[in-house]
Amino acid sequence: MTSGELAPDASKENGMTLSTPADAQHTAATTKKNITRLIVATSVGNALEWYDISVYAYFAVYLSKAFFPAHDPTTSLLLTFGSFGLSFLIRPIGGIVLGAYADRHGRKASLMLSIVLMTLGTLVLALMPTYQTIGVLAPIAVMLARLVQGFSAGGEFGSSTAFLVEHMPERRGFVASWQFASQGVSGLLGAGFGALLTSLMSPEDLQSWGWRLPFLFGVLIGPVGIYIRNHVDDATPPPAAGNQDSPVKEVFARQMLPTILAIGALAVSTAVNYLIVYMPTYVVKTLNLAPSVGFIAAFAAQTAVALLAPIAGLVSDKIGRTTHMILFALLLLVSIFPAFLLLTGRPTPTIILIGVLWLGVLKSLYYGPLAALMSELFPAATRATGLGLSYNIGVTLFGGMGPAIMTWMGGFAPIGELAPGYYLTGVCLLSLGALFTIRRLRLA
Repeated sequence: MTSGELAPDASKENGMTLSTPADAQHTAATTKKNITRLIVATSVGNALEWYDISVYAYFAVYLSKAFFPAHDPTTSLLLTFGSFGLSFLIRPIGGIVLGAYADRHGRKASLMLSIVLMTLGTLVLALMPTYQTIGVLAPIAVMLARLVQGFSAGGEFGSSTAFLVEHMPERRGFVASWQFASQGVSGLLGAGFGALLTSLMSPEDLQSWGWRLPFLFGVLIGPVGIYIRNHVDDATPPPAAGNQDSPVKEVFARQMLPTILAIGALAVSTAVNYLIVYMPTYVVKTLNLAPSVGFIAAFAAQTAVALLAPIAGLVSDKIGRTTHMILFALLLLVSIFPAFLLLTGRPTPTIILIGVLWLGVLKSLYYGPLAALMSELFPAATRATGLGLSYNIGVTLFGGMGPAIMTWMGGFAPIGELAPGYYLTGVCLLSLGALFTIRRLRLA
């Protein structure tokens, strides 16, 4: 027997199996594989949600003519963004219903339901006949599809974030950051479609049928996500069981302060995110430049989100969530207005790219720890419900309605082109207040 071999029973001592280097390597590889599967399973639904949101906003100019025609282009665009915002009004309901379902019956059950509904809503949008073909039924059907998507998306964040952090509580910042990294990937795909199609297709073809291509691509994501999610298990049995109060009652009765603070912490990140989504429309309607300029700038910003959010989450696991997020919220505060003064004063493609990319980088570094911070404000028994409610109220108030608010603000002469700068500065101050309160009360 060589010195490198073990005796027949040398791997056991007193009835206990000893770990060998090969065993340790196998365990590490298995753990890494499982982590990857978990991240992909949760991120794919979140990516589909945000892909659809970004595509709808990026192609708002074309959707407005297809489904919401009006004599005044601004009115048509407002109707389109109003429909965009309408889907967000039902999101808190989806967050409560699907979040409570996840807290009672398990995260996986809720995640499967939400991705099926999202896929169906995207399919309806991709195939919907235009206003010229079926009249008023077209905008009604679009709004109904958006409501279905809003309801399903409402339950996605809470259930998937709870699912991730409960599998790896010691690395919450890193694993939960993939929620937002996946948003960057989906936004990157949406902006990439916009840049590609506006460069290769004529405006007539893009208006006639080209805008449907990104939605059809989104439909393909759904079955992949359904398959992957069906092959993962919950980390623990459903935490809210027995005679305990319902998760919804518990959140509304005893956890409204954490809910309000979570909304506040989310506000600036979702506002900047929707500014990036709004950028192609802003470039065309306000700065009178080619739409490809806005798409390229948005593409660069979303690339930053996809790459930097996991790094920020990893750093927050070491230095703390609020320390990290307050730093980048302050950098955002002092960057927003100068960025828009630069954009409106010298609206060249290069300046727009640099300005939007800088805001995207800061948002990414703020974004990374956010999901973990929000999850730590709620106990396991109500985590999906609390996350779903706070996230969706925040996204509705400061994100989904953001493009419509900025379009409306831009109509006032004293504000005009600087409307996004005023809006984001106010929201940033709100988020800083929430973060300092969380830090002072030691809630996360």
